[in-house]
Amino acid sequence: MLLLSLTNSNPSMASYYKYSCLLICFLAQFSVSFSGQSNSLDSVPDLERSMYKVIDGFPCVRLLNLSGEIGCANPGRDKVVAPVVRYRDGVVIHQLSTILLSVDAVQSFFNRVATDADFGRNIGGVLVEAESNKEKLKGFSPDEKFPQSKFSPYKNLTYEWNPNVATKNEKNNRSYSQDVAEFDLVMQGSVWSSLPPIIQSSLDVTKPIILAMGTMDSASFFRDKGLGADSPLSGLVALLAAADALSHSDYLKSFKKQLVFLVLTGETWGFLGSRRFLHELDLQSDAVAGLNDTFIETVLEIGSVGKGFNGGVKNFFVHSSSRTKVANEMFEALQSAQVSLKSDNIKISAANILNPGVPPSSLMSFLNKDSKISGVVLEDFDDMFANGFYHSHLDDISNINSTSIVAAASLVARSLYILATDMQNTKIPDLDSISVNASLVDELLDCLLKCDPGLSCGLVKNYILPTGACPSSYVGVIVTDPSSPPYRGYSSDISRFIWNFLAEKTAMKMENTSLNCQQGCRSESEVCIKAETDNIGVCVKSTTRYVPAFSTRLQYESGSWKLLPPNSTDPMSMADPVWTESNWDVIGLRVYTRQNAAYDRLILLIGLGITGFSYLAIEIFKTIVTKTLKRD
Repeated sequence: MLLLSLTNSNPSMASYYKYSCLLICFLAQFSVSFSGQSNSLDSVPDLERSMYKVIDGFPCVRLLNLSGEIGCANPGRDKVVAPVVRYRDGVVIHQLSTILLSVDAVQSFFNRVATDADFGRNIGGVLVEAESNKEKLKGFSPDEKFPQSKFSPYKNLTYEWNPNVATKNEKNNRSYSQDVAEFDLVMQGSVWSSLPPIIQSSLDVTKPIILAMGTMDSASFFRDKGLGADSPLSGLVALLAAADALSHSDYLKSFKKQLVFLVLTGETWGFLGSRRFLHELDLQSDAVAGLNDTFIETVLEIGSVGKGFNGGVKNFFVHSSSRTKVANEMFEALQSAQVSLKSDNIKISAANILNPGVPPSSLMSFLNKDSKISGVVLEDFDDMFANGFYHSHLDDISNINSTSIVAAASLVARSLYILATDMQNTKIPDLDSISVNASLVDELLDCLLKCDPGLSCGLVKNYILPTGACPSSYVGVIVTDPSSPPYRGYSSDISRFIWNFLAEKTAMKMENTSLNCQQGCRSESEVCIKAETDNIGVCVKSTTRYVPAFSTRLQYESGSWKLLPPNSTDPMSMADPVWTESNWDVIGLRVYTRQNAAYDRLILLIGLGITGFSYLAIEIFKTIVTKTLKRD
């Protein structure tokens, strides 16, 4: 019998579904064999290693908000020790057990838990196998059919953007104290960068702004396994590749409009990043110095673009917020970019007019703030997600096509160039100079979506010292004053890499100056990049900044957090759940083999029999010896 030993999380997790009992869930590579082991036992640790096998896995943890909780939880503070049972339809368990699931059995399992109370009471933990046959699955998405529908700027909330929902996501409707200081707040730092840099003393600050944005965070049932390759990392990689392509243009000074690249985080948790960015614009804080929302002319969001490859053709769809003149210009710019690529294998189309509006995206935050703003979202789907593994751990690098991302990046780079030059004197030879580096796209994918090389790749280590090789698209938590500049210990590797990458790509060339920033840069218009790699860094003239990404209903005062009442004039504030993460320790998983109870009872009976026989034999022997001695 295999037994599972799970280290608790103090307490770490809570019910992901309203009907599920308190569980520990692990995504694990569960392949255990104890036969044929002949390890040398020279010490107690050697003995322990021979008895127990530690399993690598990714835990499901608890997140809380004002109305309930999601995730998974240990039923107590002690270790969970329970035999492992493979789940099959109709399986019966009579004791506390750990259920081993394949991904395609998750839906059946939770349906069983919802309808069979006796079955649910005997579940001590759940293990989901990491290796699964994707071809066997039509789709697996543990999210809603309309993700984050309560933040939608339009009223049709029953539309099914995500048809591959695996389970019904219902949160507990319980009230929690409004004091959130005991928990870590879900957030990290968004990044924005202007091309060329904004000189606040010049006319740059009054130029119309073209905002190109993407998202760096994803969500998954298993927090650190949800990389979000197609949704949203494919769009992020396309945005970074487009920024790189535009940075090599010789015509940046002739731009009549200001290009701003914005990489948001916290979007999967109530659009934290975009809402906070807009709030900082309202406050005109230092984090957005040089920007003014009144000058934002149009927004181009690059969404999921990793699955646009179909039958040799890269198909992309433009979802528009309105049919305004500026939005039409954006679509025409994308079409002109397509023509300039001189390829019949890249097609750009307007999304179905029967769609209720833009798909779930950061653009929704902008539309809720100002319904008249012109914006489009570039996606690899028309009327429903092409990604069957949206917000699932199965949305990995095998779920996307790099050539599709290169094509999307080319369209974005050239269309931004056309718009920045105000569509005047834009010639094909000029556009031909805007070329996306396909090798950079492949390198970014290897760095951001793999563990080997992962964040240990040369590209990332050229800018920062990563804390680990395996990337994570989890939004992270805030543990310091949000007004303070983020530093290595409390800022994600991906966020710091993007900041350094964009700062270098959008920097203005500097002459006759010392680039060493060990003593600090000379002016406020300069930033220090690559400081982690050699503790010296390089000063560059770039307008690149971090923007905190936490709920607009939170305020940091005197070393603690204060929850603000919802703003009745802001529908997104009214819907804001205010996410927090429960404090939890490192969660461990190990298995060991134990004989079943019947075998133990048999051994006990045999032992008792041997003991009784031995006692009887000794007594008989003593009697014989005593008689022999008396005769003598």
